[in-house]
This record gives sequence, structure tokens and C-alpha cells, in this order.
Amino acid sequence: MLEGLSRLLWGWHVVVLILGAGAWFTWESGFFQIRAAGRWLGAALSCAGEGKSAGGLSRLQALATGLAGSLGTGNIVGVGVALAAGGPGALFWMALSALLGMMTVFGENVLAARHPGRPGPLGYLERAGGRPLAWVYALGCCLSALVMGNMVQTGAAAAALSLFQVPPWAAGAALGLLAFLGAWGGLGKGARALEKLVPLMTLLFFAGTLALLWRCRARLPLAFVQIFQGAFSLEAGAGGAAGMLLAVQAGVTRGVFTNEAGLGSASFAYGAVGDRSPGELGCLGIFQVFLDTLVMCTLTGLCVVCCAPQGDPGQLVFLAFRQGLGPGGARLLGLCTALFALATVTAWSCYGKEALGYLTGGRGGRLYAAGAGACAFLGCVLPLSQIFLLGDAMNGLMALPNLFALFLLSREVREEVQALESPLPHSPGSLHNFLKKV
Repeated sequence: MLEGLSRLLWGWHVVVLILGAGAWFTWESGFFQIRAAGRWLGAALSCAGEGKSAGGLSRLQALATGLAGSLGTGNIVGVGVALAAGGPGALFWMALSALLGMMTVFGENVLAARHPGRPGPLGYLERAGGRPLAWVYALGCCLSALVMGNMVQTGAAAAALSLFQVPPWAAGAALGLLAFLGAWGGLGKGARALEKLVPLMTLLFFAGTLALLWRCRARLPLAFVQIFQGAFSLEAGAGGAAGMLLAVQAGVTRGVFTNEAGLGSASFAYGAVGDRSPGELGCLGIFQVFLDTLVMCTLTGLCVVCCAPQGDPGQLVFLAFRQGLGPGGARLLGLCTALFALATVTAWSCYGKEALGYLTGGRGGRLYAAGAGACAFLGCVLPLSQIFLLGDAMNGLMALPNLFALFLLSREVREEVQALESPLPHSPGSLHNFLKKV
């Protein structure tokens, strides 16, 4: 029954709709994420050192929270699973899905900013389909936050912490306490913590992956050849076509899972920035997907392709780090996995609490915090096969109403793109002006 529900709410049809939304916004905007790269890079870089905004979160806090929600264990374990299922070619399709997903998250952030008064995407969902549509989304968000944003993450973190001889129950107790505190404190306090944690864990991860790739630099040209051959090769007839389809399926589905384009979740954070233009917040969403999937997942995948480890798909990245950097490399990746999971749990606990507040009129926050702590503990000690199926179904409850609203309100997204079309060197958030200040 659970497997059937998962297929109904999170099957290929939903993935196609998510990609379709990204392709539609990409076409409608004239490939804005490519031709206006300087603008959204400048918007992200100019966040550094910014104080708290009059409306709540600063842009840096919102960006850190959005990244925390997507920079989960999918960036490590998920990449290994995608490569095991679809081969090196899956990495190309993962990157392509991210390129389209940039504009999906752009649209979500724009619409959340244009329809304030409700948390995150709930304002534009009400505008598109009334309260029933927003209620379905909020219910899915509450449950997904407890399952995919919590239990799945802490389960992976507990496995990673076992490299440091930390027993699952101890990891569960620590992560459960942190999840409780994150949900109790809410979005404001969670964003302040993530503002410090996200840059630290990102730099730590970059240090490990770049060190491994430097040691494997002689294999990098062959790795790129394998990626492109695996993405498009039909040489083996029907078998080759099947392999290509597997690469597409694995890359696209894991790409959507890592950057969360189409779920609308990140707009909970960006919607809390009260004194910035919708277009500027949309640009921050583009940067989020760029860093999360195009950069970090690509680096992770290159590490696996260069080292070509053999073993459990969920452990491929760990095996690559152990092979390339020794036991210390595996422990470094274990620490990064635990930090990524902690950041994701914190962000999603805040998202879930916001959604619950919408459903209950602001009540039940303390109960939700206790539930988040309990789920974090259970994720460390229970098998996760059925939890994944439930989490996929809850993601579908978020994606389907969100995609409906995105398509219905797409004209508003196009209007914001047009409003951003002033000449790049004179735009206040451009890379040109950021570099000029430096």
C-alpha cells in the first residue's frame, strides 16, 4: 500500500512536471539563469556582511537556511546511489535537471515575495487555488519535514558517525535534542545558527573533495569522457538505450531530490526577508541550486567516477574518499555528512513548524518540536526502507499543489524577469558592482 501511494504521489509523472516547470520558466525567461549569471552571482556575493532586514531574516540568513534545507545527505549518499543506478552518465542528467531547477526555485521565491502574509509558498498557493490547495501543501510539508527532512537525514548521520565509534542511540539522542531545539526556536533562531554552520560545513566539504580530485587529477579527463559517453551512448543497441534511460532516470530523480526544485520549501526562508525585491530573492534561489547541485553534487560525482569504488551504493562516496585520502578522508566525509544532516534537520524543522502553524492557527508548536526530536532519534535506530517510501509520498503532496500554482501564476514570474532586465552593469545586485566595491 505504501509503495503504491509513493508511486502515485512521487512517480515519473511528478518528476516530468517538475522538469517541465523548469523548462517552461527557462524558455519564458529567455534562459535567464545562463545569460544573467553575473546578476545572480552578484546578488549572492553581496549578501556577505549584511545585517538583519527590517522584515525579519537577512538575505544571508535566508540563503544559508535555503542551502541547509537542500544540502542534505542526498549530496553525498544520493549521488553515490545515482551513479550506481545510472553509471557516470547520471551525473550529466543531474546537472541538467539542476540547470532547469534554477528557474523553478526562482519562480517559487518570486511568487512567495509577491504574495506575503502567509509563510513561504502558502501565500501564492492560496492565491492560485484557495485555502484547500494550501492546506494540502501544508499537511505534506509537516509530514515531509518529519520524514525526509528529519528521519532520513539522521539515519544517514548515525551511519556516518559510526566511523567515530558513536553508537546509534547516542547519535540519536544528540540529534534528537538538536532537532527539538531547532523546531522550538523557530525560523528566526534556526536561521541565525545556520548562518554560521552552512559556510563552515560547505568549506570543509570543498576542502575534502578538492583534495581528492587533486590527487586524482590525472584521471579527470577520462572521467569527463565517461560522463558524456554514459549520458548519450546508444552503441550497444537496446542494451545501450536501456542504459541511457537508466542514466536519465537516476540523474534526474536524484537531482530533483538534492535541490528540492518544485517543492517550494526554500521559499519559507526567502519569504521571511521583508525588504528585498521579488526578483532579487529569485536570484538567490538560482544561486542556491547552482551551489547545491551543479557545484557540490558534480564534485562529489567526479570523486566517485575518478576512484571507481565497488560496493554498497549508499557507501560509494565514503569508499572513494577512503581509497583516495585514506581512513582520514572517510572520517572527514563522515563529519561532513553529520553536519549536512544537522543543517537539513534544523531547516526542515523550521519549515514544518511554519506549515503546522498555518494549519492550526499558530498552535501546536511545542508538540511539533517534541515530535521533531522523537523522529530524529527514531531515524538513527530504525531501518529506513519504508520511511523513504513515506517520505516520497509526502514530497508529492508538496510538489503537486506547488507545481499547479507555479504554472497558474507563471505570468507573474515573467513580469519579474522583465523588471530585472535593466543593463547588467547598472543593476544594484550585479557581479560588476560587487567587484567594483571590492
